[in-house]
Amino acid sequence: MSVMSEIQRRITPSRRIWPGSEKTVLWALTLLIGTLSIAPLARLVWAALAPEGVPDITRLSHLLGTRKVATATLNTLSIAVASTLLAVLLGTVAALLIALTNVRGKQAWVFTFILPLMIPPQVTALAWIQALSPSGPILPLLGLSLPSGSPSPLYSLGGIVVLLGLHNAPLVFLMVRAGLRRLPAELVEAARSGGARPWRVLFTIILPLVRPAIFAGAALSFVTAAGNFGIQAMLGIPGRVPTLITLVYQQLNSVGTSALADMAVLSLLIAAITLAGLMLSRWLGGRQDVRVTGTPRALHQPLGRWRLPVEITVWLWMVLTLLLPLSALFTTSLTLGFGQALTLSSLTLSNYANALFGYPAIRYAFLTSLGLTVMTALILTLSSLFLAYFLSWQRTRLVRILQLSTELAYALPGIVTGIAAILFFLKPLPLIHVSLYGTIWIILAAYLSNFMALVLRPTMAGFAQIERSLDEAAQIFGAGFLRRMRDILMPLAAPSAMAGTILVFLTALNEIQVSILLVTSGTQTLGPMIVFLDEGGSSTLAAATGCLMIGVVLVFMLLASLFARRLPEGVLPWRV
Repeated sequence: MSVMSEIQRRITPSRRIWPGSEKTVLWALTLLIGTLSIAPLARLVWAALAPEGVPDITRLSHLLGTRKVATATLNTLSIAVASTLLAVLLGTVAALLIALTNVRGKQAWVFTFILPLMIPPQVTALAWIQALSPSGPILPLLGLSLPSGSPSPLYSLGGIVVLLGLHNAPLVFLMVRAGLRRLPAELVEAARSGGARPWRVLFTIILPLVRPAIFAGAALSFVTAAGNFGIQAMLGIPGRVPTLITLVYQQLNSVGTSALADMAVLSLLIAAITLAGLMLSRWLGGRQDVRVTGTPRALHQPLGRWRLPVEITVWLWMVLTLLLPLSALFTTSLTLGFGQALTLSSLTLSNYANALFGYPAIRYAFLTSLGLTVMTALILTLSSLFLAYFLSWQRTRLVRILQLSTELAYALPGIVTGIAAILFFLKPLPLIHVSLYGTIWIILAAYLSNFMALVLRPTMAGFAQIERSLDEAAQIFGAGFLRRMRDILMPLAAPSAMAGTILVFLTALNEIQVSILLVTSGTQTLGPMIVFLDEGGSSTLAAATGCLMIGVVLVFMLLASLFARRLPEGVLPWRV
């Protein structure tokens, strides 16, 4: 069947013209993104610079010059830079091994390497705390012992750096692996033919060519580290290592909304640090033109007699960095008290029973998170399908501004989005005279702002594979915009959009960065529950809840993997 006849078959059963037009849909998207992203961020800037209606430079200099803010800023920068260096080292080495060598079991190893990125950071921190606790079983097995009652070594600046480096290494891995896949094989093969040894090829050809990808991964790692609340809060607050993000959290919890003006300044400082990191990384990665011509093709460097030792090393690494902390978390969840040895007599499932049925707060938090995640995924998937159409085929100035707004909202730390949402939605909304603050709707608004880019990127990848002639043919037969979207374009882009939907589920269901400042006693979500349980001394219950959250992540990852063949290449990050 020809393309024209297939188009005619799809659009002629009903000749009713759908109401609406491209312009109407575009203005609806503009209103949505403007209300959820642009206006709150503008309100944040205004509240920081002019809380009383006029700029107050004296107040800004006094606040930013205090010792508390200076120490938190220095710690934030130190943590972000040091953890980024660690993440770049680990992620780049992992990408080189997977993309260039003949190690076996790549798919399974990549899945396990990416898994920590999908696990909520607060759960990761809890797992490591329980693994390296002085009263836990791990340190004695490693030949290390700490005096009874001494704090975990992770409650320190170094502990935060190590955990953030491990958590963000998959981000660098994904960027560098993508860069390696685009390398023209002819250059490497020519160097090998000329007698260049593998190490020389690596340092003189491969790494210089993938330098932009390395710096792009470093930028993502820096931004994520600076705005990672879960690890900074779980380790920094007990270890008395203040950072900007924990300072905002503690001040807002202790003072309340009266401190919003000062917290807006700190949020703006966090945003400035992350944006400066992005700009610096982009400048460093683009100082030299590394564009080359050639056919991208998979490169393979046989490891020879080193293959087995390398395979043992990489899997041992996964055991130490993934299995060890998760096994400690799981062991704690099966005991009645933290630090208690797991035996047949101490084995219990009561923590899981309490997490699922015994504590209404946990059950309500899960149902609230599930409902918010479903609504977020549905709204963003539908919005992204329309926005991807305009971004792919009608890139006007307005459309580019909308894309920039979604990317900016996603790049900024979630706590900045949370402060912006509080400032914008605290007062009653016009016309309806209702305040969203203290309700689940403010969390939904923040989710929609923060996660739009997460769905938009794979959806645009799907539109890139659609022939525009299909849309043009439908227009010839008189189909309106909404009719073309429903019958022609949405079915073709649906697999990619669904991949984005799954990513939103994996991110939003256990999210903490955005919602930690927006939850109240009546609007709890699942992500912050781990922090609240741990702060309340319920370590075993927190461990059981964390294990259940990891189980949900694994289920969604495996479900997404079942449909991997129907999705564009690279949409699922854990697929080789």
